[in-house]
Amino acid sequence: MKRIEAIIQPHKLEDVKEALKGIGVDGMTITEVRGHGRQKGHKEVYRGMEYQVDLLPKVKVEMVVPDSRQDEITRTLVSAARTGKIGDGKIFVYDVAEAIRIRNEDRGDAAL
Repeated sequence: MKRIEAIIQPHKLEDVKEALKGIGVDGMTITEVRGHGRQKGHKEVYRGMEYQVDLLPKVKVEMVVPDSRQDEITRTLVSAARTGKIGDGKIFVYDVAEAIRIRNEDRGDAAL
């Protein structure tokens, strides 16, 4: 099993959710996060004063999927989240040793 973690622009969340739903991905966890990469933030003006905003709002989408669906899901994430501009985000893929459904103790892919 693989854990896929995508950090995306907040305005692309609905596109990503619809694209994943379209390929049959039901379970995911969505978290509002803040951070920056090469983008390094931006300047804003508030009441005449200029401020450096270096931690930008992002959304983290996490899911655990069978190994066989990793490539399909990452391709879908990339195409749905891409704007072509700096700050589009990143996708990280991790190995998952075990998954257990608490309700009935299903294990492995059956727990997904």
